[in-house]
Amino acid sequence: MSAAVTPPDAELVEETTQLAVEEKGHLKKSLRRLDMVGFTVCALVGLDTLGTVAANGAQGFTWLILLALLFVLPYMLLMSEIGSSFTQEGGPYEWVKLAFGRLQGGIAAVLYWITNPLWVGGSLAFISTEAFSDNISTITSGSAGDYLFKTLFIWLSIGVAIASLRRGKWIPNIGALLRIILLGFFTITAIAYAIDHGVAGFPAGDLKPTGAVFLALVPLLLFNYVGFELQNGAAEEMENPARDVPLSVLRSGTIGVLLYAIPVLAIILVLPASKVTGIGGFLDAVATTFSVWGGAKTVLLDLMTVCFIGTLLTSGAVWMIGGDRILAVAAYDGAFPGYFGRFHPKLGTPVRVNVMSGIFSTIFMVVAVAAFNGGSDSKFLVVLTIAISTTLISYLWIFPAAIKLRYNHGHVHRPYRVPGGTAGIWVATGLVTFWVALGSWVAVFPGTLESLFGLEYDFRDTWGVSRATYTTLTLGTLAVIFAIALTGYGLSAATRRRTAVVPIDPGLAEQAAPAG
Repeated sequence: MSAAVTPPDAELVEETTQLAVEEKGHLKKSLRRLDMVGFTVCALVGLDTLGTVAANGAQGFTWLILLALLFVLPYMLLMSEIGSSFTQEGGPYEWVKLAFGRLQGGIAAVLYWITNPLWVGGSLAFISTEAFSDNISTITSGSAGDYLFKTLFIWLSIGVAIASLRRGKWIPNIGALLRIILLGFFTITAIAYAIDHGVAGFPAGDLKPTGAVFLALVPLLLFNYVGFELQNGAAEEMENPARDVPLSVLRSGTIGVLLYAIPVLAIILVLPASKVTGIGGFLDAVATTFSVWGGAKTVLLDLMTVCFIGTLLTSGAVWMIGGDRILAVAAYDGAFPGYFGRFHPKLGTPVRVNVMSGIFSTIFMVVAVAAFNGGSDSKFLVVLTIAISTTLISYLWIFPAAIKLRYNHGHVHRPYRVPGGTAGIWVATGLVTFWVALGSWVAVFPGTLESLFGLEYDFRDTWGVSRATYTTLTLGTLAVIFAIALTGYGLSAATRRRTAVVPIDPGLAEQAAPAG
């Protein structure tokens, strides 16, 4: 008579698909701790928004620091725990799936992914073109050169994502180093300029926070500060995630906050807020302060512009590397069509999702240039704003997953835990979820909280369209994105039927397995 087989502990195993087991065989470990720090710094630090934050003057700096303490710190603690404990490829998708189910994981994955191709094609490519045109060589909007420059920018980002991570990881590493050199040199130059010419400065009272500036800045500042979980999109390609994730989060978070705070402070000291707008906030400050270099100013400004574009390209590439993997994992797990769940057998990258991202990005760019006044049309900007806010919305699934996993997968070994026990993780989760809920509401329904608290807000002057038009475009865009997620899930039934069970924590799963 054969011995009875003890069923596996549900907390220690995950139901996945045979396709997932097959595709995991193509993953290659190549990310070391230093690579993970560089990767996350690239994800966190985007120079495209420095000018917008600085345009809000001293208050922009105040809220930057306050959110570093009230959002970034608890966020780092959460991601250190969950990222070192649940180390499956596709991190955020897997966490939401294990906490709330496969369908919810698929929705979160689509929301997280779709921001990236639209951000690269509808924002970063345009900012890079404008920077090149303003400072190096004129590019006429809608010209062949305009299309060529933006297309090259998009597909260079995609090319980095397609490359094997063993080679492609050097691009984020270079991008992180480029940010440190670029912003460090700018800060040193700003100090030299201040010594020679004095500074615009600001009264200490200008640091006092106000509700109006806060509500205007919330989505932008939160968008600046997200990305700690992105490296876990490639968790099974890390050499030792249990050891390296908490340390890489701590180091990259510290570097990221400093790389935002110091240059923003330098910009608001050098230039009055009235002269700081959009990308001009950073590059105009560069042009102003670099006068201290005399005849070398023009060459240095050109070099800084090229480096600025390089940082934008590496930002897009890093988010493609992580975001595309998260969607591909959702696909091989049966939450999105299995066609997109294939990893290249030699490169170990989700080439099909990478190419789809490139196509989405290119189409978005072409439509913006050809049909929406080179991307400056108000209606296009509304669609772009909500489309690139979906990553923020996805955290409404990702953050609560951390606390749910403490309860439904409590047996899984945690190399790092949020301090303070159960109360600590509840406080950390509550804080970060509050902030992303607030930021998401402000992005989808701007002006409503201002009205509630009696703050002045001119909707048409801010957005160029009526509130009704904005709401229609916003909810319509979100409806399309949710439809993509639900349709993708519905088309994946065949993949889900080919089930497989794998351990979440191999060590504990082996201990729980029957002997003999």
